[in-house]
Amino acid sequence: MSGLSQIALPLALGDGNGEPDRIILGEANAAVVDALRSPAEWPYRTAILAGPPRSGKSLLAAWFAAQGASDTTSEPGRILIDGADALDETELFFRWNRAQENDTLLLLVTDRQPWRIALPDLASRLGAALQLEIGPPDDVMLGELLQLHAARRGLSLDDGATTYLVPRMERSFAGVERIVAEIDRLSLERKVPATRMIWRAALDAVQGPEQARLL
Repeated sequence: MSGLSQIALPLALGDGNGEPDRIILGEANAAVVDALRSPAEWPYRTAILAGPPRSGKSLLAAWFAAQGASDTTSEPGRILIDGADALDETELFFRWNRAQENDTLLLLVTDRQPWRIALPDLASRLGAALQLEIGPPDDVMLGELLQLHAARRGLSLDDGATTYLVPRMERSFAGVERIVAEIDRLSLERKVPATRMIWRAALDAVQGPEQARLL
């Protein structure tokens, strides 16, 4: 996939401001998005979606479910179970069976990876499902995420922020959110624009002093 783009969800989620939430597309989730766009290829019409915290699993799952809600063709219905790993295994097995009986697509979202299932019948069924996992963000995606989270907060970050922060910050989806939140907090607290001084202070506050990070 060349370059990055965004999925605009066809429903307002997340920030409550009436704007559709957005998902950054990149190497970390490209294969997942492709699979969600082609559910007819799922074995037993079932897929399991896993990924790191704050990686957009629930947003992608909601986008997938919404595509089915707006579909006017004769394609199978869609069932989404977010937090499937927290559901009673007997209940989950019942729902899997019901989806099979009704020829329904079933997407399960889990925070556990690996997901250890004790019930043998359920483990064998879900073991045959399509396994999808969002990977860690690369540099380009981190930069896009920085700008997206800043925009959600009404925070202005110039292009220099990406160049400065990406090589120094924690390389995770949750880490991006923490850095942007701290930049926003410091900028408001000190009543100054979010310049390099604020970026550096945010890194120090979230990840420790720079010298310690280099050790």
